[in-house]
Amino acid sequence: MKKTDETVPSVCGIRIADYDYPLDDARIAKHPLADRDRCLLLTCDSLGRIADRRFDALPGLLPEGSLMVCNNTRVINARLQFRKPTGSVIEVFLLEPEEPSDYALVFQTRGRCTWKCMVGNLKRWKQDALERVVTLGEPQRTVTLRATRMEACAGNSHLVELQWDDPSATFADIVDAAGHIPIPPYLGRASEECDDTDYQTVYSKIKGSVAAPTAGLHFTDQMICTLADAGIERRELTLHVGAGTFQPVKSDEIGGHPMHTEVYGISREVLAAVIAARRAGRHLTAVGTTSVRTLESLPYAGRHIMRGEDPHVSQWEAYSGDTAEMDTVTMLEALAAYMDSHGMTTFTSSTAIMIAPGFRWRITDAMVTNFHQPQSTLLLLVSSFLGKDEDGERWRRVYGHALAGNYRFLSYGDACLFFRASER
Repeated sequence: MKKTDETVPSVCGIRIADYDYPLDDARIAKHPLADRDRCLLLTCDSLGRIADRRFDALPGLLPEGSLMVCNNTRVINARLQFRKPTGSVIEVFLLEPEEPSDYALVFQTRGRCTWKCMVGNLKRWKQDALERVVTLGEPQRTVTLRATRMEACAGNSHLVELQWDDPSATFADIVDAAGHIPIPPYLGRASEECDDTDYQTVYSKIKGSVAAPTAGLHFTDQMICTLADAGIERRELTLHVGAGTFQPVKSDEIGGHPMHTEVYGISREVLAAVIAARRAGRHLTAVGTTSVRTLESLPYAGRHIMRGEDPHVSQWEAYSGDTAEMDTVTMLEALAAYMDSHGMTTFTSSTAIMIAPGFRWRITDAMVTNFHQPQSTLLLLVSSFLGKDEDGERWRRVYGHALAGNYRFLSYGDACLFFRASER
């Protein structure tokens, strides 16, 4: 059972309207640059000093011997469209697997599986099953894909059973052939063939996301080699980005916003690298807010393991007073010991952690990230990381600089390198 929060921290009173800024549609990049690593890079150091650079300068901006952690999730073709005999188009948007619930297993499933889905044009879908023909290659053949709507779930989603009549085809084969990549709605356009590669990181491996970890889109194979040459140790974890990443904050105060839950996994080897970096005081850079959320969830997962509890990290627990004095490395080592005692090579759990001003940072020293939407939980995360100046919250000065400097915003836009604010 997932735990519920017993206390309501003061952070819940933060007004989301205080995290607004003007973002015209013209500022939103509709496509990436042809050369991923030639985008602009805004840097802000721990003292709040801002500089304009280019992303390919990144390796020289990080301390030699530091650790970089990236999210290797891969975006799936989550949008499956079915045309009814009447001409109506029903879109089944895959959110998360239900049966089997394991991401690795579901894509290897043959014949049938069940997913939690959002359904577009739901009113046109009665109780009848939807069917479409899918063409698979190597060898080329046709398969009939059938979708059956089951019960409704929380959050306007439904369980949908998917069946196909070729026992040799895996579900990965089906979605690769039948689905469309789910680019963000704020791009204001349909997906194009170029998005199949543009909206994936060059190091993506593990299928499961319905949105890209966009900070990683700027990396190239050449940059990865350059990072290694610069003495940067690069490791990977996995967090499958859910559709909740686009969920707007509708409440006036963030205490009324239910944070979405996402599934993550970290190998024993990568956990050991994180522990070693913390023990030695080595600098750790997280690539993207998804890597940040995973890394900052790990100590709390370890704390639950120490207590014999479900390791799911709930929305507000990081703000609880009884966590303040707990040692980060001790909690990480408890997680490592649990993996060792259970013969686990990879630890998989879930997190709904909310990172906002008032959060105690335990793992991340620097982050690579894009520019985020106004009044979003990701902007709250950035605000917490950057801290305050005498003139107020530092994020406002940073974003104001970017707007004045014609930076490109959101998923296909320019990048930032932020160093965590010095303790004041």
